[in-house]
Amino acid sequence: MSFETFFSVRYLKAKRKQGYISIITGISILGIMIGVMALIVVLAVMNGFREDLMKKILGVNSHLLILSYKGGIRDTEAIIKKALEVDGVLSATPFIYSQVMIKHAGNISGAILRGLDPATAGTVINIDSMIKGGSLTLLKGSETGPQGAIIGSELSRQIGALPGDTVTLVSPIGKLTPLGRVANEDTFKVEALFESGMYEYDSSMVFLSLTDAQDFLSLGDEVTGIELKVKDIDASDTIGGIIQDKLGYPYWTKDWKMMNKSLFSALKLEKVTMFIILIMIVLVGALNIISSLVMLVMEKTRDIAILRTMGASSKSIMYIFVFQGLFVGLIGTLLGLVFGSFLCYLLARYKFIELPPDVYYISTLPVRMEWFDIVSIALAALIISFLATIYPSWHASKVNPVEALRYE
Repeated sequence: MSFETFFSVRYLKAKRKQGYISIITGISILGIMIGVMALIVVLAVMNGFREDLMKKILGVNSHLLILSYKGGIRDTEAIIKKALEVDGVLSATPFIYSQVMIKHAGNISGAILRGLDPATAGTVINIDSMIKGGSLTLLKGSETGPQGAIIGSELSRQIGALPGDTVTLVSPIGKLTPLGRVANEDTFKVEALFESGMYEYDSSMVFLSLTDAQDFLSLGDEVTGIELKVKDIDASDTIGGIIQDKLGYPYWTKDWKMMNKSLFSALKLEKVTMFIILIMIVLVGALNIISSLVMLVMEKTRDIAILRTMGASSKSIMYIFVFQGLFVGLIGTLLGLVFGSFLCYLLARYKFIELPPDVYYISTLPVRMEWFDIVSIALAALIISFLATIYPSWHASKVNPVEALRYE
């Protein structure tokens, strides 16, 4: 243990002539601890919300889309083959996307028609886990009766259609007849309900098999686009650029970050804002470190003068009080990390904070701790604690031993 560290620890443990210095030191530790704990819990909850939201969004939507400026895509197999040759692409499936009207028992609602290939769609999007009591294979329907459809749970409530009921879909595109273009409609049997937890999807989605959607919309062998699953979702934009360059005009790509840019930008901004706001609590603890060190320097002026006369340099005196302030910051940071991590563990394990499901898309607080956040919080707390020690430590190093001992 160095000379400076020895005196720092001794001053920290020593009984004070003025008890309020110890009280302020304790308040400093408490302030830093509460600030670090609050930061860990809040950022962990925000990470949990983001992860849960991503799971729901990427359960319905793919990582990457291939679209065409000319509208639909006809040479589907060739495009899929070229896309799978790109490093990082795991699987691909064609899809159809269109707006329709859905009717049942006199109730009418707008809806989004998604045509999926039951054989390959499950390898790209995790939609089977969101289908209540079934899977995409139900879309194949029966050979004798109406073809199968899966509708959103909220949409089911709006039109009063349950599994086993028959609904009518109306396409605004229509079909061309000798009398002109008329609306195209067909009946489908509701095989199951779809529930993602996202009201936007659950209140509008209608899923058909790819062939049924093509027949209903009179598209022939044309599809709206191709969905891709990539190995690294963070590199989806880079992979999309490579695919776009390989396919050339008229094809272009759009990744999940572009499709949800405003949502995830808002979440990121909110996380940064909360970090800045809550770091103010750590600053309060740092101000208390300044107060306690200034008063400690005033109390230990005689000791400082004696150390200087015994040969201690001004730099060594400064280090003594810097180390003491850092010890206070380190203790507060460690306590904050321990209690914050423990509280996150309790929230994740026992889920004792419930949310109203009619307001939020989840029933309990999601919690996810990230090492980058923990390290950032610890470094920020220690840096602030260090900056708080500079002035009182510098003031202690400037003590004149002659003036300090003149009247002793």
